Amino acid sequence: MGAKSREDGRAFDELRNLKIEAGVLERADGSAYLEFGGNKVLVAVYGPKESFIRRFQRPDRAYIRCRYNMAPFSVDDRKRPGPDRRSIEISKITAEALQPAVILEKYPRSVIEIFIEVLEAEGGTRCAGITAASVALADAGIPMKDMVVACAAGKVDGQVVLDLSEVEDKDGQADVPVAILPRSGEITLLQSDGNLTTAEFEKALDLAIKGCNQISEVQKEALKKRYGE
Repeated sequence: MGAKSREDGRAFDELRNLKIEAGVLERADGSAYLEFGGNKVLVAVYGPKESFIRRFQRPDRAYIRCRYNMAPFSVDDRKRPGPDRRSIEISKITAEALQPAVILEKYPRSVIEIFIEVLEAEGGTRCAGITAASVALADAGIPMKDMVVACAAGKVDGQVVLDLSEVEDKDGQADVPVAILPRSGEITLLQSDGNLTTAEFEKALDLAIKGCNQISEVQKEALKKRYGE
């Protein structure tokens, strides 16, 4: 571990506390609840079910429809209810990050709906949402090649660090959210916001992937706890 010099006392390569629970909602086909640092995220999955909306119909596979939403009370300044540009963008990239893991060909002309509700936000909600959504998909019994797990790294005070808190995200110089399929190492989401040298970017990517692999173990434990080995 690196020297402890972050505002919350973590080492540079240390994740915030993480808790995941599968199967928390009775009426959804699959669900998950995640606490990651100060983030609290609830996900419900419905489907696969027949799609009656033509633009969501694919003759050869299912369509993943995702809605990421931040509750008005999730942030310090009350957020206006309903979708904004940021939540629409995150909904789209979340669906794209999850797609490579799901065996969509099994369900032609179907839709899989994923609802991500951020109840409390504290930096890194898109990664928290993807990680929780993957557990909810598995809980729904939807066939998957692997789980998808997401984590961010970034740069704060000139230092590359893992899993930025909200304060670090606001005050930092860069943020690199990453999602992977742990077994193959395939990257399904990679974004970079801010200024990084090539060496810093590579270090951030490496750190984020290590973080993903740690989070992956917590995902597996949540499903084992619900379903046994």
